[in-house]
Amino acid sequence: MANKKRGSQALIQSMINQQVQYVFGIPGAKVDQLFEDLQYSDQPNAPKLIVTRHEQNAAFIAAGIGRLTGKPGVVATTSGPGVSNLVTALMTATAEGDPVVALGGQVPRDDLARYTHQSIPSKELMSVASKSSVEVQDSNNLSEAFTNAYSTAISGKPGASFLSLPADVLSGEVTRLEMQQLKEPEQTQTSAKTLNQIIDLLKKAKLPVILAGMRASSPAVTEALHQLLAKVSLPVVETYQGAGAISHEFEADYFGRVGLFRNQIGDTLLKQSDLVIAIGYDPVEYEARNWNVEHNDQIINIDTVAPELTVDYQPDMVIESDIAGTLSALTDALPASYHLPKTAVDQLAKLRSEFDGQSTTATTAKPGTMHPLDIVNTLQEKVDDETTVTVDIGSHYIWMARHFRIYRPRHLLFSNGMQTLGVSLPWAIAAKLVRPAEKVISVSGDGGFLFSGQELETAVRLKLNIVQLIWNDGYYDMVKFQEEAKYGKNAGVKFGPVDYVKYAESFGAKGLRATNSEELANALDQAQQADGPVIIDIPVDYSDNIELKSALLPDILN
Repeated sequence: MANKKRGSQALIQSMINQQVQYVFGIPGAKVDQLFEDLQYSDQPNAPKLIVTRHEQNAAFIAAGIGRLTGKPGVVATTSGPGVSNLVTALMTATAEGDPVVALGGQVPRDDLARYTHQSIPSKELMSVASKSSVEVQDSNNLSEAFTNAYSTAISGKPGASFLSLPADVLSGEVTRLEMQQLKEPEQTQTSAKTLNQIIDLLKKAKLPVILAGMRASSPAVTEALHQLLAKVSLPVVETYQGAGAISHEFEADYFGRVGLFRNQIGDTLLKQSDLVIAIGYDPVEYEARNWNVEHNDQIINIDTVAPELTVDYQPDMVIESDIAGTLSALTDALPASYHLPKTAVDQLAKLRSEFDGQSTTATTAKPGTMHPLDIVNTLQEKVDDETTVTVDIGSHYIWMARHFRIYRPRHLLFSNGMQTLGVSLPWAIAAKLVRPAEKVISVSGDGGFLFSGQELETAVRLKLNIVQLIWNDGYYDMVKFQEEAKYGKNAGVKFGPVDYVKYAESFGAKGLRATNSEELANALDQAQQADGPVIIDIPVDYSDNIELKSALLPDILN
């Protein structure tokens, strides 16, 4: 019997079959059929439609869903500027490995070749921002197109898939059955010969180190990594997107994060090591030319995708297979007698003693402001292992990445591929939707916050208890201090003040201000009791940013 329905209904059923829970976006004439059918669907498990205040932020929220769950978030927008506003968010998602399916409305098919209202070459535009970009030309192809877009978004290195949907395709009649739920692909296994080669390199190494990258942050991989560390103690350096790979139990194996500026404990360890085991590492996080300037003697690359090869990154072993399975097999194959050489243990102890205490050094700040370390340390005391912390781009993000500890993967989120301003609040919205019972804290600078601050209304409407910290200094400070390091002066980085307490109140949220650690601690306690989002405005003194660039190589500033 014919399965007659509209294209938009078939598309919604395809989302249901892939267990999509939300669709984020902004309506418009070329996509309104989809919005109508989502809003008034009689399907009990139809995705919930969440309207946002900007298409870019809708895609950021969808990307946040993708990063947190490993399953694509979905964003839908109208044609023309509705689609073009997706570019930055989709490019960020593709660079940073966050699965997203973006649905862009398009003019009817007979208008595609005309200079008509909101007609742009959407498919071609999105081909540079996404892993795949397809324009659907027949209503009967909608389910197949969506399912393939979904599959592409999660395959290999995850990223964004885009579908251009002409209005008459969405409203057209569908008689074809929808695609069913995707099956989990069978993971490739590492051979015994390969495992023996890894073990042989480990035995010969004087100072091996694990570099845990973005694809080491999945629950399965971190669990396998923990099993390995339980058998043999190996030093681990996290990238920013690998944050949380090391739990409390293995804190003695944690040797910092790398991701910006080559002057940290992790950089020093990578420099001294003669064997780097890169797990799920992606060069977009921190190019090898930064951490491998001296060209380590040996590199083993363990990942689900082939590495990008450069002069600075030519691994001696490339293992392209299931990461968790490879680590588990390596743990089983490692002799019980293997351990780090005593020289390595002594070297690691010396290295740790040189860097210990960085987070607890004495600080001073101008009256009425807080030192970055005091903010980080106060926040550290107020979170638990279940808390999700999202971080925007700015000087605050460097201080957070270096000094803020987290012990579960994908609970401390950074944009370290594109370093895109404005991600923090949208990601926090995603986190609160995915983890409604857990604390969610968003950290932004006063520059980056207003890139997506309008989504405070979305958080208020959804009654999401998100705590938004704003480190407020009146500058695009991350640019400011780097300009001063390069040129001795700054340019184009100052902007006017905003009263963020009143800003919060104007949206129906709560606004607080903290100028010292006691006030911040009290504000954080008070914020967790609120029914909806809370902004905490924190005047910050960045005078010590000179410490962020200490011992930098000249090329790093460029």
